[in-house]
Formats: sequence, C-alpha cells, structure tokens
Amino acid sequence: MIDHMPEDVSPAGRDLRAYTDQLRPLHPVIRNNVGDWVLLRHADVVAAALDDERFSSAVSRHLQIPNGLDGADHTRFRAVIDRYMTQDALAPFLQKFEDVAVQLMASLPHGKPLEAVGGIGAVFAVRAQCAWLGWPADLEPRLLGWMEANHAATRSGEDQRTAQVAADFDSIIDSVLAPRLADIDAAPDDVTTQLCRDTVDGRPLSRAELTSILRNWTGGDLGSMALCVGVLVAHLAGDAKLAGHLRQASDAEVDRVIDEILRLDDPFISNRRVTTCPVQINGREIPAGARIKLIWTSANRDEAVFGENNFAPDTNAAANLVYGIGRHVCPGRYLATCQLRIALRALLAAAERLEFVAGDPPEREVSPVGGYRRVPIMLG
Repeated sequence: MIDHMPEDVSPAGRDLRAYTDQLRPLHPVIRNNVGDWVLLRHADVVAAALDDERFSSAVSRHLQIPNGLDGADHTRFRAVIDRYMTQDALAPFLQKFEDVAVQLMASLPHGKPLEAVGGIGAVFAVRAQCAWLGWPADLEPRLLGWMEANHAATRSGEDQRTAQVAADFDSIIDSVLAPRLADIDAAPDDVTTQLCRDTVDGRPLSRAELTSILRNWTGGDLGSMALCVGVLVAHLAGDAKLAGHLRQASDAEVDRVIDEILRLDDPFISNRRVTTCPVQINGREIPAGARIKLIWTSANRDEAVFGENNFAPDTNAAANLVYGIGRHVCPGRYLATCQLRIALRALLAAAERLEFVAGDPPEREVSPVGGYRRVPIMLG
C-alpha cells in the first residue's frame, strides 16, 4: 500500500473518470476531504457491495426505497418494486417506448448542430418514463427544467440548493399522486395508480413510501438516462464502423455493446454505504460508522480486471458493474436496457451518420456527475 496520499483528494470540479484512473493504481482506498472512505478497485467495491451485514445501505436521514434499506425491510419493498420491472410487466410498454423514440428522432434536424444529452437523451427519458408511469405529457417542460436544475445543484455541492431541488421534485410527484389518492376508484389505470393500490406487509403503501419509490423511478433515472444517451452517442460518433454494425445487430448484441460502452464511461458514479463494525479494506483499517463510497466508474475500469480497457463486450460482460451487484443491484436494469436500445436503434435508423461538430467538442461532466455535460453532434 502507498502511504503518501495526494494533499487534495477532493474530486470537486474534476472529470471523475480521468481522476480515478490516475488514483486507482497507487491509491485503491482513499479518504477524501470530507472524511468519506472511497473504494476505487473492482474487488473492493464488489466485496463491500456483497457484504450487507458490515456495509449498511441505511446512509440517509431521508426515506430511500429500496436503496437505503437493509435486511428484511429491503426484501419486502424490493418484492413490491420488482413486480413492476419484470419482462412480462414491461412488455406492454415496449411499443410505446418505440413510438416515443421514432417520433423524437424524426423531429431532429439533419446537417445542423444539436446537443445529445439535453436535446435527445433528456427528452427521450422524460417522454418514455411518462409513457410508462402514466404521467401527463404537459409535465415535460417542468421535468426537463428540473433535470437541469438538479445537475447544477449536484455539481455545486451546496446543501441548500440540493434540498431545494429535492423539494421541487417532491412537489411534481405530489401533483401526480394527489388526484389519484383523493379518488383512487376514479384514477386512470396506469402504473402510478397500480402502485397507489399496492401493499406491503398487507397494508397500503404510505404516501411517503409512494413518494420515495416514484422519486427513485424518476428523479434518479431521468438524469441517468440522459447521461447514458450522451455517452452512447459520443462513443458512436467516434466509431462509425461500430455504429454501422449496430444497425444490423441483434437486440442481444446491441445490449452487450451498450453495457460495454457504459462500462468504459459509467455515468452511474457511485453508491454509499456505512460500516456497522470495524473493517479492513486493502490494508486500510476503517472504523465502525464510517461513510463508504463505492465508485462504480472506477471499478469498471480497473486494470486488474479489464486490462488495457479495450472495447470487448463479450469478454468483459461477466465483470461489468454498470448496474451494481448483489441484493441492491439496480431493479430497473431491464427497463433501462430496453429504453436505451430502443432509443439507440431509432437514432441510428433516422441518421446515416453521427458526426461531432467541428470546433465544438464534447464537454465532460464533473464530479459528482458522470459522463458528458454536452455532446454537440450533427446527423448526416
């Protein structure tokens, strides 16, 4: 273990992928400027993610379902959530996602600059999630505005701004929940209403529980989907051969390629844990009650597992941690995979070429946000 740490290990203002690539070979476990213990290597991240007893997910003072639950509580609520995420449950929505994607891509200009994260990814994410949940289309401007404000607040690291955007999003959720809960019998038969009628332990879900679940399905997923689209578009704009190949590839192959691109540039930056007892990780003694950050972006680029990080979808699939691992693996993996594949296929069908804009290169996001802030492209 290297004892001499950099004086400033704060990731603030840095491209976290590049920064962790520098740190990981010499400093697999670091303690950052705010006292968090940060795990950068694949083996350490996997070990902590699989050890529910020593690494608790109950890290927030706010209700977070299912991310912030442990043990039997997590199992009960995860059973509710997983019912909405199966292939059978999502099958009726795949055509709706395709309709959203085809309509959006057909509306994009050709031969003129456009921005892939906000102009393609964010719009598709909002429309697809609203189609799934049964949310009204007129929420789109409000949701798009919130996504932009949320990323800005996250970048700032200011607690007051973060709290305000969280409150703003809860008010959006309340605008959807309130009329349904006021007269559930007259509510539209959609996924949000089904959730309002659902139960855990034989009782109805509370309003706070409903809000937390819907916040997880939307507040977290909308921004992540937009960032994923930006990463995919940036990669394919730089690899015309791969883009051409994907036009003829099977769904399974497209899914593997998407997962590998996101492994190389994972916008799902991290998850948090807290130690329930003293632990030793990679030679570092860490006390009970310590805040732990599992950096998926770094683990997914660990040279000990992925060598020189060459693009190899089949070879790297088994160790890919884009959606996490263990009991807390992302419940929406299948949903996200379907939506990303559908969006990518529609974009490639609508354009013969994806090209970067001369003189306006992609702009990386900075910690704690991953991927790209802007990906200016033109469709040919």
